[in-house]
Amino acid sequence: MVALNWLLVIGVFASLFASVFFSYKTRRSRDGRQRGLNASMMNISMGIMLLLFALLFMLVYSGSTVKVIIGTLFIVIGLFNLFAGLRNHSIYRAMK
Repeated sequence: MVALNWLLVIGVFASLFASVFFSYKTRRSRDGRQRGLNASMMNISMGIMLLLFALLFMLVYSGSTVKVIIGTLFIVIGLFNLFAGLRNHSIYRAMK
């Protein structure tokens, strides 16, 4: 159980750093296609981060109603970000 918690924490921080990296690259890019690709990778990273954070939140703390609702909210937002990032990535990748 402790190893799983550490893996989730490492995953949260890795996706956090990926989010910050792609956010920086998005703001620095001049090309619209590259900006869209970087923004979609940022959304994918943020979606993964929110999903991992929700799993960590649900595993570490005991289950009260408020904590379950907050964890479920993070899962829904994370899935939305992941879906939007994957969709946008496929759209921008197909652009020439």
